[in-house]
Amino acid sequence: MRIRSPRDFWAGAMFIAFGVFFVAWSFSKYQMGSAVRMGPGYFPAVLGGLLAVLGLIVLLKALAIDGPRVAPFFFKPLLLVAGSVVAYGYLIKPGGLAVATIAAVFIGALAGHEFKWKEVLVVALVLVVFSWLVFVRALTLPFPMCPAFIDNCPIR
Repeated sequence: MRIRSPRDFWAGAMFIAFGVFFVAWSFSKYQMGSAVRMGPGYFPAVLGGLLAVLGLIVLLKALAIDGPRVAPFFFKPLLLVAGSVVAYGYLIKPGGLAVATIAAVFIGALAGHEFKWKEVLVVALVLVVFSWLVFVRALTLPFPMCPAFIDNCPIR
C-alpha cells in the first residue's frame, strides 16, 4: 500500500490521534450518561469520535488519490510569532499597552518574508490606538498605557 498524498495522510493521522485522545480522556475523566441524559463526558466523546472518523476518511483518501507532498516546515517564523506573544505577555505590565503592542507587532513582523519598517510602524501605531480605544476607553480595562517608570502618563 502506497501513500499517494502525504499531506492528507499526515492530516488524517493527526485527526485520528486527537480524536482518540479526546474520546479516551472523556471516558476516563467524566461520566458519560446517555443520549437522553448526557453527562459531562458525552459531548467531548462524540466530537472526538467524529474527529477520528473524519481523520480515517482523510487518511483513506490519501491512499487512493494523488495529492501534494508535505511542505517543508520552517521553525524561524513559528518561533518569532510565539516569541511575539511571549514578549507581549512579559511587557504588558512593566512596559504598558503601547510598548507591549509595538514590540509584539515588530517581533511578529520579522516572521514574514518582507519586513518594511515604515509599514510595520504604521500597523503598530494603529493597533496601539485601536487597543486603547477598545480596551481602555470602551471596556474600561485597567491596562497601563505607558511604562511603569513614567508617573504621569499623558494617555489614560
